[in-house]
Amino acid sequence: MTKQEYTIDAQGKRLGRLASEVAVLLMGKNLPNFSRDRIADVSVTVENVDLLEISSKKMEEKTYDHYTGYPGGRREYNMEKVVADKGHAELFKKAVYGMLPGNKLRPGMMKNLIIK
Repeated sequence: MTKQEYTIDAQGKRLGRLASEVAVLLMGKNLPNFSRDRIADVSVTVENVDLLEISSKKMEEKTYDHYTGYPGGRREYNMEKVVADKGHAELFKKAVYGMLPGNKLRPGMMKNLIIK
């Protein structure tokens, strides 16, 4: 079977709803030969990520954690800071990453995600 390719336009769509849709495609749950123990042979391209619809309240209140590995090294960033530092693409990657299964297949699935 050949590699399935999907192209999604993110303009005007909600962050979480689009991320869950992309996660389903990356897992291959929409394919008839879906198997939990394999990475689906798909490629998902998402365009216009910077035109996603995100409420201003969520931009201020949603937080992301990062731990440096040192005592007292827990850092918290809100969504505005992540967008200012790394852009909307990083925000979308974090959303999709959190919706994929947390096992050894997740990094391989994330490699099939292309953000333009």
